[in-house]
Amino acid sequence: MKRSLIATIALLIWTAAASAQVNDSTWSSSDITTLKRWVDSAPLDALPRMSSTSLDRAVVEGDQQSIDDEATMLALRLARAHLLGSATQAERAGWNIVDSDREIALEPMLERAVEDDTLDTFFALLRPAHADYSALKTALANETDADRRKAIARNMERWRWMPRSLGSDYVLVNPARFEADLWRDGAKAETWRVIVGKKSTPTPVFNAMIEGVILNPWWEIPASIVRESVGALVRRNPALARERGYVWSNGQYRQRPGPNNALGQMKLVMPNRFSVYMHDTPNKNLFEEEVRAFSHGCIRTGDAIGYAATLLEGVKTREDVDSIVASGKTTTVRIARPVPVYITYFTAVRDSAGAVEILPDIYNRDGAIRANLPD
Repeated sequence: MKRSLIATIALLIWTAAASAQVNDSTWSSSDITTLKRWVDSAPLDALPRMSSTSLDRAVVEGDQQSIDDEATMLALRLARAHLLGSATQAERAGWNIVDSDREIALEPMLERAVEDDTLDTFFALLRPAHADYSALKTALANETDADRRKAIARNMERWRWMPRSLGSDYVLVNPARFEADLWRDGAKAETWRVIVGKKSTPTPVFNAMIEGVILNPWWEIPASIVRESVGALVRRNPALARERGYVWSNGQYRQRPGPNNALGQMKLVMPNRFSVYMHDTPNKNLFEEEVRAFSHGCIRTGDAIGYAATLLEGVKTREDVDSIVASGKTTTVRIARPVPVYITYFTAVRDSAGAVEILPDIYNRDGAIRANLPD
């Protein structure tokens, strides 16, 4: 069992145990020492060092109730920072991945940790469990270049905006890396090249569920693209428009399935409010480009049929998929179990050797996030 999965299970067990009825706990001097050690070490996780002045004052005055109150408030602030991040709403603008960790009840967990003298475990289990976060944390401790340190710190913060548990199987798309990774049982199983949105039409950050695959899809042409190009083509050269498969149907422009279809031969069923999908493309040559930012926001996927066949394992064989594609018939196939997909944006990533690579910030998003750095 992989480390991230073990950590996630441990947090779930801890949360369940802490939800039981417990009595108010008293903070001992040992607990205070542990808490202050975590406060002081927060910058190692690219978090700001929080003030302990009120707690220190309560300790000097010797009022146990004040000590308990101040220690609890400080510990909860630090716990929420480790679990959810320290960024403001303005810094998180455009990050639309739903973080289920917000539903975790930290108060009973903290109370149980104080009672059982397990504060170290409490805080450790709140860090992002993904191996990429661990690699960034190690890199931050050893990095001396100021710009690289800032990039690492900002991306550690982004990991805190992700759910700790991404699922046993999931797809993680990183437009900054132009790649989509399929993770299974806590390990990266396969990677596909992707083409993402141009700087003028960037791919948004969001999460969805992959429910199925459409083979030989129709393209429902967005109004913005009709205004930009398709509408003018239909007016100026209707014969060429028909040749390319453009038709007017049910009050909108559509494109028939076929070799010229903008979606290629595959589109994922992944409902989302952005109408952004992973799909094939007829322009396969663009996958050879190093910087692959060419789309209107959707995610064009390399070896799209192979990707579809991988997601459909247990439902359709590769031969079945190829046969449906060859038929030219529009066919929707549901996958055996819906798979979460996370469209992210990380500009500091773990490479194949476990080191950290800094990627170009193609959408100029990094500058909006503070970089909390250790001294």
